[in-house]
Amino acid sequence: MSSVAKSSLNRLTMLFPLALVLFEFSVYIGNDLIQPAMLAITKEFGVSSSWAPSSMSFYLLGGACVAWLLGPLSDRIGRKKVMLAGVAFFVLTCLAILFTANIEQFLLLRFLQGTGLTVISAVGYAAIQETFEERDAIKVMALMANISLLAPLLGPILGAFLIDHVSWHWGFIGIALLAFCSWFGLNSKMPNTPPAAAKMPIKAMFGEFKQVYANRRFVGLTLSLPMLSLPLMLWIALSPVILVEELGLSSMEYGMAQFPVLGGLILGNVLLVRIVDKMALGRSVLIGLPIMLAGTVIILLGTLLSSLFVPALIVGMTLISFGEGISFSVTYRFALMSSEVGKGTVAAAVSMLLTLVFFLVIELVRIAYEHVGLWAYSLSCFVLIALWFSFPRRLLKTIMQERRAQGVF
Repeated sequence: MSSVAKSSLNRLTMLFPLALVLFEFSVYIGNDLIQPAMLAITKEFGVSSSWAPSSMSFYLLGGACVAWLLGPLSDRIGRKKVMLAGVAFFVLTCLAILFTANIEQFLLLRFLQGTGLTVISAVGYAAIQETFEERDAIKVMALMANISLLAPLLGPILGAFLIDHVSWHWGFIGIALLAFCSWFGLNSKMPNTPPAAAKMPIKAMFGEFKQVYANRRFVGLTLSLPMLSLPLMLWIALSPVILVEELGLSSMEYGMAQFPVLGGLILGNVLLVRIVDKMALGRSVLIGLPIMLAGTVIILLGTLLSSLFVPALIVGMTLISFGEGISFSVTYRFALMSSEVGKGTVAAAVSMLLTLVFFLVIELVRIAYEHVGLWAYSLSCFVLIALWFSFPRRLLKTIMQERRAQGVF
């Protein structure tokens, strides 16, 4: 495996993450702008609004299904080549969706667009972790998250505008243009590092995945990631149905409800950047998870007291997103570094497991929501965070003890 020289964090080295985050923003807004428009899209295609969350789950599934190839491929031919090809493919699928005639074709193109998620997670994030030192990499990931969070903040507002004034088609045109611009930035500023692994037959690639998934620490850390992030993913997937269709909020009121929730995530990421050099790595996760659990309890109480449901939902989700902000980047770093296999393969393994869990849970909660309504959402959030206090918490404490014994802060 090739050794990659680490870069310090400065204005020049930040140009690559900025180009990457422009693509990340276009991929994320490809969900956050379109999700509010799904009620209009399902109506246009003549299907039930219960199809609305499937746009997001198929998007995630598309990412999971190609990660096995893109991560190892980037180890062997270089991250930059795979990144540029992935961005180009995403642009083409955004333009192709303009010509869909039914919900099945629409979801197929959403599935193909989901490859953009894997290009970011299995190729882009691996390049970030290789390019920067440990704590600088965590800072870069947190800063990138804050910029990309403009997508869920602006997406609902822009989605509401599309619904009320133009057509959802223009959203995909705008997304394609953003991704096209990012291609030029990545082509210019992404480090052209040598391949991290020798070219091997496909069988050897699967052998590497077997080695990664046989690592119990890797599996434990990776499974803890959806526990952290799924409550917010469920919010993005189901909040249009909950707030607009069930509770009768307007499209603009729905958009405004996103600001405190996503603002909590931004605040958490900003705080992480400030404190990551001042405390043992992992400590912020131990602080963030009780805050997230408190948020789920508030949502449950709001479900019991229906007159307070909307404020309880927003307050609870804000606490959850804040806790995720100070926890996720650190946990992701631990997961990625838990195996010695090439980081493209490890990042792909993370991406596959993560997005498959996302797909399954979102679809299961969507089905449960049709039968038991708001309780499906509230209980799902509570169970996901409560589960984190089992094996993931023990595993994190073990890692922190090992680092302390090695003299690593």
